[in-house]
Amino acid sequence: MESKKQLSKLVLEDGSIFTGYSFGSKNAVTGEVVFNTGMVGYPETLTDPSYKGQILVLTYPLIGNYGVPGDKKEDNLLKYFESDKIHLQGLVIADYSDKYSHWNAEKSLSEWMKEYNIPGIYGVDTRELTKKLREKGTMPGKIIYDRENAKFEDPNKRNLVAEVSIKEPFTYKKGKKKVIIIDCGVKHSIIRAFLRRSITVFRCPWNYNFLQEKAEGIVISNGPGDPKMCKETIENVRRVISKNIPILGICLGSQILGLAVSANTYKLKYGHRSQNQPCVEVGTKRCYITSQNHGYAIDSDTLPEDWREWFYNNNDKTNEGIIHISKPFFGTQFHPEASPGPDDTEFLFDMFLRAIK
Repeated sequence: MESKKQLSKLVLEDGSIFTGYSFGSKNAVTGEVVFNTGMVGYPETLTDPSYKGQILVLTYPLIGNYGVPGDKKEDNLLKYFESDKIHLQGLVIADYSDKYSHWNAEKSLSEWMKEYNIPGIYGVDTRELTKKLREKGTMPGKIIYDRENAKFEDPNKRNLVAEVSIKEPFTYKKGKKKVIIIDCGVKHSIIRAFLRRSITVFRCPWNYNFLQEKAEGIVISNGPGDPKMCKETIENVRRVISKNIPILGICLGSQILGLAVSANTYKLKYGHRSQNQPCVEVGTKRCYITSQNHGYAIDSDTLPEDWREWFYNNNDKTNEGIIHISKPFFGTQFHPEASPGPDDTEFLFDMFLRAIK
């Protein structure tokens, strides 16, 4: 730990103040304050583009004790991360361990956060903070220091997908069959899931006119913010549906798929961010433990007649998946690739590939 502790504060829009100590970068930031109840996986979590614009509270108390791995690449992707950089605005934890131990670690969490100018605050009562967010819902907040301040901002009013999506198309060559991944903030593990199955991946920007590309399937990726901001993506998906090409939506991608068929989406009170969300497959007695990171959901009651709810959350009964009754179109709010979390639903990638001709 640094020899001299510096006080910092997390201030919520409702006036609540949580005082702690600084680690990582020392700069004031603002964002939507959300919480994740997972126990492990902070390297993957911090690099998940879906956290763009958010100040993340980790409820598990011991953070940093296994350090951060190096930047080894495999298949043109960073092997141990979900993107090329940290995307969240700031990190809030209870107890930070500057001393780390892991065979694969090359640096501390604080050192890594400094590289990307990301501030952190530890020594916070994250239990009380999480209870407040559960009661009142996620809200804008800011991490500030003695002489630095920041204005409250709701990042969901911006098109966050445009900020994290790839700027130019890129192809990962692996096999004869090809899928198009619409990059709304895609996690590397989604790409890896297809490469492991010897599928070539054409990764394109969120607003790219992919209708001109030849492919056996379309994947709409995860990503940050309000899906209704992705008007170009929604329109492109609406147009490709008429071609009967298999479509898989993941997280934000499932919401975009729903919007493309005229269903509605809405903001959850505090979202689902953890590695142990129970999801029930409708019409069966199967309940899967899933990894999730989303703040919006599809209103199942607004689905067209030829679509149905596929999964629902066993905690709050909200929608976790949609599927067409006869065509190869489906999406899930949870992440079948996990990373971090259980891989119980990775079979959905195989289900999608079976639909490919």
